Amino acid sequence: MLPNAKDLEGKPVPKVTFKTRVNDQWKEISTDEIFKGKTVAVFSLPGAYTPTCSSTHLPRYNELASTFKAKGVDEIVCISVNDPFVMSQWQRDQEAENVRVLPDGNAEFTKGMGMLVDKSNLGFGQRSWRYSMLVKDGVIQKMFIEPEKEGDPFEVSDADTMLKYIDPKAVAPEPVVIFSKPGCPHCARAKALLKAHAYKYDEISLGKNITSSTLRAVSGGSTWPQVFIGGKLIGDADDLQRYLEPVRKSA
Repeated sequence: MLPNAKDLEGKPVPKVTFKTRVNDQWKEISTDEIFKGKTVAVFSLPGAYTPTCSSTHLPRYNELASTFKAKGVDEIVCISVNDPFVMSQWQRDQEAENVRVLPDGNAEFTKGMGMLVDKSNLGFGQRSWRYSMLVKDGVIQKMFIEPEKEGDPFEVSDADTMLKYIDPKAVAPEPVVIFSKPGCPHCARAKALLKAHAYKYDEISLGKNITSSTLRAVSGGSTWPQVFIGGKLIGDADDLQRYLEPVRKSA
């Protein structure tokens, strides 16, 4: 049976040493190094490369890292009962450079948290239950533990729930995607506009698998670039400029 979240709040995190791989070298990191004098958002999950962990849990924390930092969080940490090689490679594959991944290979931290569960029915053996917590100077301030139910519930340990706890008025940045092509001056102008307004963006560039037909199918437009913000089509570079720098009408 899992512990109650309220029973863990106000208690220190377990003191253990994580054996990690940093730049393909072994490095031991203690919990004091991670938590002492810091505010840390932690999320733990059943395993690297598993569906929810790879598609949503880790990517969203990585995506919101700058927002967490602006709200006073010094670091975001992901913990899983996996070996160091798996966790290190998973972080690379996920391009999750904004999150520190910690392999709890011997499950020492997870046991100390009371969150070790048996997933032998899936061939996983002993793994961590999914949870998140906000830790200040080594003491758990807030816990979010997924409900005990069949499958792999993912309802409360997500990045957005943690962010809303830290600041109920916090607004997550809208996702931005720009369809561009190499050497396009209008694309360069659009990217400069996004950067000038502190928008982070994903770029999808003309190439082997992205054609002008792809651009028309997705945006309905035929000119490069085409920019989407928050799932809404903004349009080309001129449309983007009007969106970001609206003309002020004289009174």
